[in-house]
Amino acid sequence: MHHDHTAHAHAHDHDHDHDHDHDHGHGHAPTGATPHAHRGGRAAPADGVDDGCGACGVAEAPTRRTGPPARGHRFRISTMDCAAEEAEIRRALEGIAGIRGLGFQLGQRLLTVDADEPALAPALAAVRRAGFDPQPVEAAAQGDDGHGHAPVRARWPALAAALMLALGAELVGFLAPETTVWRGAGLALAAVAVGLAGFDVYRKGLLALRRGRLNINALMTVAVTGAFAIGQWPEAAMVMALYALAEAIEARAVDRARNAIQALLSLAPEDAEVRQADGGWLRRPVAGIPVGAWLRVKPGERVPMDGVLRAGRTSIDQAPVTGESLPVDKSAGDPVFAGTLNQTSSFEFEVTAPASGSTLARIIHAVEQAQATRAPTQGLVDRFAALYTPLVFAIALAVALLGPALLGWTGLQAIYKALVLLVIACPCALVISTPVTLVSGLASAARRGILVKGGIYLEEARKLRAIALDKTGTLTEGKPRLVDWSLLDPATDAATAAHIAAVLARHSDHPVSKAIAAGLPPTRAEAEAFTALPGRGVQATVGSVSYVLGNHRLIEERGLGSPALEARLQPHEAAGRTVTLLAGPGQVLALFAVADSLKPSSREAVAELRALGITPILLSGDNPATASAMAREAGIDQARGHLLPQHKLEAIRALQRELGPTAMVGDGINDAPALAQADIGVAMGAAGTDTAMEAADVVVMNDDLRRIAEVVRLSRATHAVLWQNIALALGIKAVFLGLAVFGNATMWMAVFADMGASLLVVLNGLRLLGRARPA
Repeated sequence: MHHDHTAHAHAHDHDHDHDHDHDHGHGHAPTGATPHAHRGGRAAPADGVDDGCGACGVAEAPTRRTGPPARGHRFRISTMDCAAEEAEIRRALEGIAGIRGLGFQLGQRLLTVDADEPALAPALAAVRRAGFDPQPVEAAAQGDDGHGHAPVRARWPALAAALMLALGAELVGFLAPETTVWRGAGLALAAVAVGLAGFDVYRKGLLALRRGRLNINALMTVAVTGAFAIGQWPEAAMVMALYALAEAIEARAVDRARNAIQALLSLAPEDAEVRQADGGWLRRPVAGIPVGAWLRVKPGERVPMDGVLRAGRTSIDQAPVTGESLPVDKSAGDPVFAGTLNQTSSFEFEVTAPASGSTLARIIHAVEQAQATRAPTQGLVDRFAALYTPLVFAIALAVALLGPALLGWTGLQAIYKALVLLVIACPCALVISTPVTLVSGLASAARRGILVKGGIYLEEARKLRAIALDKTGTLTEGKPRLVDWSLLDPATDAATAAHIAAVLARHSDHPVSKAIAAGLPPTRAEAEAFTALPGRGVQATVGSVSYVLGNHRLIEERGLGSPALEARLQPHEAAGRTVTLLAGPGQVLALFAVADSLKPSSREAVAELRALGITPILLSGDNPATASAMAREAGIDQARGHLLPQHKLEAIRALQRELGPTAMVGDGINDAPALAQADIGVAMGAAGTDTAMEAADVVVMNDDLRRIAEVVRLSRATHAVLWQNIALALGIKAVFLGLAVFGNATMWMAVFADMGASLLVVLNGLRLLGRARPA
């Protein structure tokens, strides 16, 4: 029967429905769809992380990034790992009839072709003519790490041999007599070294030159060939060997950033114990386990799939999903997530999602999609690099042609200096500085339980000046609790009053009654003649005495009100609590105050936001008294109540005008307009919730408001590292370009200038991974 506390309007938060339908109208693509411009086109599609492939610094407009089409044939292309190669493949496939769509996942080196079967063969032939070798994922997967990522396999023995041969060529050049035999031996050593270290570079360089593109492979091909032509063969060999070695080291370092999140997938077991029809248990691969199956997890084992606990109680370490540092107690009805660690007891749970659709898998997929969105700094850098490379190539050509006439150099000196300039010229370090840093930042956030849906949001969070907070479920627990109760009749025993109230409350299904029942000592006693009093409360007989448990209106109608009672009610009502009264024949016995309590972390979270210079504002659909009381408790100065969705939207616009960039934090569907208007929309308490993960810009997986301040701090750190990397890359280039023209820079120094700068910015960007756990 329903206990209708209609008059307790101030207790019931009308902020939202608690259904987490967080479709806030951004127009965001769902997870796995194409990332796109956000609010006025601030986020353009982006390049993937360049791993030293040599195709950076392309003198062409960036191509549109897409995620994989919803359907199609997937191919692994081991040499496709940055946007220049994506552009080549797109050009190769232009005009082929029957191709409906293309998808590029550069981090995984995956091409998805959505095409009719007759179009597939000519499409693959066109890709191969462009110099690539597409392999079906099924065949290529044998070399994967098990999760769709092909690891970079550097040819370390060949590189070591090339380095030794190049060193031998240098020694021959320095120490051996100037005879034809020794010169031939040195030349042969150098040629073999270049062949071992630079065959792929030459092949890709010639392809790039044929297409009129100036990337590092093209520049290295010209420089090394030119060095051989002017007799600098020992140096040419050493330059190629050092370049190939540095590129391999850089590729491994960048893969660490790419795979920082992917490694989490290995936490989920590959098989699980499944309950059979006869009640027995059988271990089966998780890939074939359907939704609805019952699984068993023992202490010390990891949870294999997402589900709902059905039998047992335990404590689970949820750090891989939520970033929580402390284990979480679980009992029947609680969700469990794949990859988390069972710590204390065996339990059984019902599977709610296939292995490929687990929360952990979706987090990883969302981060991979986020890596494909170009942040503002990255777009700026790429545009600069597209102009920079041809400019330096023109300078090198001018040095070679004009140096002898203007500066008195010999022809060989001028050509040598021009070749050194070419090696220095490639903006690898500059182009790679932004994506590696952003990927590291995104990975660091995700490992904290914060899902940032693109580099733009990671960059923009540092600019926030105001954060509007929903109340229920964001600032508060989102469910009513008994926060206080007191005896009003001195003649009544406190234990007796609590017992009677518990009996009456236990028979009602109203949230306020449930909160009272949960907050009082349990009782097995039954009520007799139970009656619901709509809009007022309930009435029942306990021990042959009739009692009522209801709101202030019910007590007034029974003629039991008094100034003394009003005085007792006033502090609770001022605090925005729902007050329920227990009354017997002729007198009020006790008062029970129910409220949606502030989360333990909310006050600290608000203080952290203030310390960062961000103004928090509470926006609530609840009445102003409740909103103001909760704001005071949380340390928030501004609170507005009785807000409908359109009013929240207007409030966000006003904050943007008055204070600047504003975030909206909420978890209710009627927050949608405000979330769409805000510069950054944040979903709270969304672990395992599809709609929130798909719709929000930032998802806080563990419902902890303190994570918002962490996002801002991480954004500021990422921005600082981005500009450190840009300064490093440009500064090193400027010094060595000056040395090359006016000093004595050698090709060795040129390689260190180029690849050394790249390694520096990669390692500096990877520092953000060290922030992967909250302090």
